Amino acid sequence: MSKLLSKYHVPDRDNRTQHITPETANWEYVHFSVYELNAGESITLPASENETCLVLVAGIASVITLQQRFEKIGERISPFERKKPYAVYVAPNEIIIIIAETQLELAVCQAKGKGNYPTRLIAPQDISAEHRGNGNNRRYVHNILPDDQPADSLLVVEVYTDEGCTSSYPSHKHDTDNEPQETYLEETYYHRLNPSQGFCIQRVYTDDRSLDETMAVYNKDVVMVPKGYHPVATIAGYDSYYLNVMAGPTRKWLFTWEKDHQWVNGEEYAAKYASR
Repeated sequence: MSKLLSKYHVPDRDNRTQHITPETANWEYVHFSVYELNAGESITLPASENETCLVLVAGIASVITLQQRFEKIGERISPFERKKPYAVYVAPNEIIIIIAETQLELAVCQAKGKGNYPTRLIAPQDISAEHRGNGNNRRYVHNILPDDQPADSLLVVEVYTDEGCTSSYPSHKHDTDNEPQETYLEETYYHRLNPSQGFCIQRVYTDDRSLDETMAVYNKDVVMVPKGYHPVATIAGYDSYYLNVMAGPTRKWLFTWEKDHQWVNGEEYAAKYASR
């Protein structure tokens, strides 16, 4: 099994199903965990130097910190309702208590913080949405914490890809600190499939192919992208959702397309698809 693939496991004694740290991923910036709680259960996240973005992937919860209290937030019971999520940005050095009001699937996204921004609720009306691509490369995006919204390090987005379509494509990379062309950003993909027994395909590879991994990714698995290109392809019968977390030394999403496939962005592909 690829070292870039973290398989889902049933909740451990801390209610965690995924736990990615810089030490386990062999990188520097991104921390990512997923918790599954039953109604009435709670978890406490200790204060740390990291800033945090809590994303309610599914379910309703109350979130309490020393500075804020957000009661019974959340609307969707499944991410495949395609409603915009509720999220909470939490400043560094805050203890966080999360209480599940219903069955809860919670993503905890973290990276190094500087304390420049206060804890705040990110409600659905605060999240922009957009269609990207066309033809068999179309997807729908919720920009939860993009680079034009306040945070020190974190970038967080969720993406929906219909069956038989590609996403994070044409292949692109952000593994070089070379502004204004590209920024270095580590990235995690938390995958969900509908129906849940499905799978999708994700490839992570570099130009010189010193890294070239192709993975069958099942429901609630995580793929780590330390460098290289990282496209996703869905399979007939199964829609895809994934939650992306990125962080690096500069909080900008600047990337480079793989030249061989960049033409899929253009009029030639759009015309080819429209003629079918």
